[in-house]
Amino acid sequence: MINSLKTIAVFGCSFTGRYRRDLCRTLNTVAEQMGVNLVYFNALGKIGNKNALYADYEIELIESVDLDGFDGIIFDGDNYNLEGMTEKVIAKLRTAKCPVVSISTTVEGFYNIVFEDAECIRTLTEHFIEKHGMTRIGFMSGYLTHPDAVARLKMFRQVMADHGMPEDGAGVFEGDFWFGKGDEAADFFLSLPQRPQAVVCANDYMAISLINAFKTRGLSIPEDIAVSGFDGTPEGREFTPHITSGTRERYDIAVKALSLIIDISDGKSTKADLHIVPRPIYTQSCGCEKLDYKLASEDINNALESTRNFSYNLYDTESILLKLNNTSTIDGLKDVFTENFLSIGEFNSYFLMMHTDRNGRPAHDSDFISPTGNYRPMTVVDWNDEYITEGETFSFSNMLPRAKNNKPRVFYITSTHCAERMFGYVAIEMMDKDIYNEFFNIWVLTMSITLETMLKNDRINKLVSMLEDLSVRDGLTGMLNRRGFDELTRDAIAAIEDTINVCTIVIDMDGLKHINDDFGHHEGDRAIKAAANIITKCCNSGEIAGRAGGDEFYVFAVDYSEKKLERFIEKFRDLIDNYNARSEKYAINMSWGAYICETDSSCRIEDMLRESDSLMYEQKMSKPNRRK
Repeated sequence: MINSLKTIAVFGCSFTGRYRRDLCRTLNTVAEQMGVNLVYFNALGKIGNKNALYADYEIELIESVDLDGFDGIIFDGDNYNLEGMTEKVIAKLRTAKCPVVSISTTVEGFYNIVFEDAECIRTLTEHFIEKHGMTRIGFMSGYLTHPDAVARLKMFRQVMADHGMPEDGAGVFEGDFWFGKGDEAADFFLSLPQRPQAVVCANDYMAISLINAFKTRGLSIPEDIAVSGFDGTPEGREFTPHITSGTRERYDIAVKALSLIIDISDGKSTKADLHIVPRPIYTQSCGCEKLDYKLASEDINNALESTRNFSYNLYDTESILLKLNNTSTIDGLKDVFTENFLSIGEFNSYFLMMHTDRNGRPAHDSDFISPTGNYRPMTVVDWNDEYITEGETFSFSNMLPRAKNNKPRVFYITSTHCAERMFGYVAIEMMDKDIYNEFFNIWVLTMSITLETMLKNDRINKLVSMLEDLSVRDGLTGMLNRRGFDELTRDAIAAIEDTINVCTIVIDMDGLKHINDDFGHHEGDRAIKAAANIITKCCNSGEIAGRAGGDEFYVFAVDYSEKKLERFIEKFRDLIDNYNARSEKYAINMSWGAYICETDSSCRIEDMLRESDSLMYEQKMSKPNRRK
């Protein structure tokens, strides 16, 4: 796929979140150590509280990926935030012939990294009881419909019962696994007959929100109430006080998942599931560590630096948005990206791959019909010239360019789509072990909107062009109509800089009424189109030709000579004779009058056509057995 090394796909959602950023960094580090490539398929999922439409169409790219191109797959299914999306991804991954390892949820039929989260909840709860001698302990759960919440609450109740206490301890509050329920939870626990000595939270986010709510109510942590979290998030480590928690060791996850895939792909037997017990972290929020003001000040300084960097990146992103608003070409997209890429982090290579139809048209072309499964690299940024893209065909089975060496590579692939149209995807290779930041997601979303705008503008421009063409073209023959003929000849005359010979020819069909009467008007129309085709074929010396109306045609030419006119008339006659020789129903005959004169830009086309028309009429009248 990328090179001769094993390539492992990673499917997940919101990899730019803090927990998964650490997971990506660890996976990337271990993958390099083991000498394998990683290709992340990052879904953004539901954006905001109500915008599920983006993720609805995002699944299309995942469903189209050819899994046969991978030696193994890692599935991180815990963060898909749109109902039914996890099931769709699992259904896709079940079609894989390579081993699939689930690292966050247990999936039947996959190899699973099973986390004994409940055991760590036991350890944290018993820590409050046995280490700190507490008996009044509350529990803040996540949504009680979530399997993690169910398992963690069940273990809390079991520990409390094992120690001869009420199984709900001091009280159980149903939270949201996020920051939204801290105030409600604080009011709940403080309204109990006896205030809890500690609260065990089912994750760090709820622990942070609960501590903040306790602080606003005048309580000190852990002096008044101790709190623990779970998951070992970066936010929990940076928060003051640092959160006592349980952490899933990411390095263990990465080593076990990648080793499992490599062993299976190499034909080694292995157990179906591997188990990991999260490690407890005892720190400030339970009272095991005192607040270190020096470290806390460093944390504050780091947070301030992150805030400054965020502001700078935000300014760059605002600039990108303004520039994209004025971008109307694919090359313009590349220019904007390469001029402002520092806001997303430094990268080695970047590819914008666009769907093509059977005619090779890209998806942002309004004439695009339907995807064929092939992609065209519309934007290539390869700073170090490490990839082969020229002449390469990209498809669902070969979504990335070939590298020129066997250095382990890490790519992140994200769908590009807007409204109901998928344009393709972007693939980016970062310079270090970290994934890009959230601003790259903003780039992808905004670029997709720009592509949609390009498509709509292209459609409008083509429609305007078509309407303009209809306004100057004859609907029956495709020649210029009288308006179009007048406009073009007027421009041609205005461009004359000195005196020059010009020519007008007026051509009129003979016997069209006979054809209409004897064979019908549909045959009359065919005869008119045949005459128009003959006249058009004769115009190979800069002549401008149009249908004046009915069966009459005009020709105008600048810098014309008698010799050019003779060639025109000779070819004109030959084509008429050739047509009539093939026609089984009727013959086409035409009369013409040609007028050449020397003039400048002040000449009047109407005067010249009048002269040609008189000559044409004389010729018509002179024909024996003439027919109208």
